[in-house]
Amino acid sequence: MEEMDLTYNELVRRWKALRGSGGLRVREVACVGAPRTLLCAESGEAEQPVVALAAGIHGDEPAAAWALLDCAERGLLDEHFAYRIWPCTNPTGFERGTRRSVDDVDVNRTFGRGGQSPEAKAILTANRDRSFVLSIDFHEDCDATGFYCYDYADASHKLGERIVDAVTRGGFPLQDFHGFDLGVALPEDKIRFEPGLVYADPAAEAEALGAQTYSLILARRAAKNVLTFETPSTARWEDRVTMHCAALQAALSALRTM
Repeated sequence: MEEMDLTYNELVRRWKALRGSGGLRVREVACVGAPRTLLCAESGEAEQPVVALAAGIHGDEPAAAWALLDCAERGLLDEHFAYRIWPCTNPTGFERGTRRSVDDVDVNRTFGRGGQSPEAKAILTANRDRSFVLSIDFHEDCDATGFYCYDYADASHKLGERIVDAVTRGGFPLQDFHGFDLGVALPEDKIRFEPGLVYADPAAEAEALGAQTYSLILARRAAKNVLTFETPSTARWEDRVTMHCAALQAALSALRTM
């Protein structure tokens, strides 16, 4: 891989350079009580169904945020939908390359009770009274050997199946869950697995975690279909980005047929 500038400042610069492209609007949202902002990008018209996209909530999962930017730069966002995009929901962790923010907080455990971190409060406030046909949060997993997806959508829609099919067609492996630790234990009737797919009950998962994540709070309040993508952070950079992009395209394509 050629040496690239993977700093947060460069990520912001490139998102701002997309202003006006495909009607994309880019602004900064203040984090109340903290000296930082979150980048927010939007496109589409008021009458269009809205898709929420987010990445960078863990700063040690950098390919997720760069993959989301790559999708925008390459014009992979289906214009049938409007978008609310959070390019990096933990900028201080991203800058430091750490899972937790500069406040030593895992931002992805702070979406309960109206937001328990400046970042979560900013996102929940901005999303207030908004509804989404789909939410996707882009992640990476340092313990994974293949791609996988948490699918909180109606299983009859088969969104997850379409996504893992696309990743497989690209020649990438799917995660085998035999003996794999997801970091949260749920009763057998609240979770099931297929190759590359985790179907979990969002309320049961939130109870087991003792916290609300970005995806779980959207599944509870604002989005009809919710997905979380995970790519193996030990894979080649280009492959991690490509997996995310293929998964997003498959999700949007499936959504159009629902």
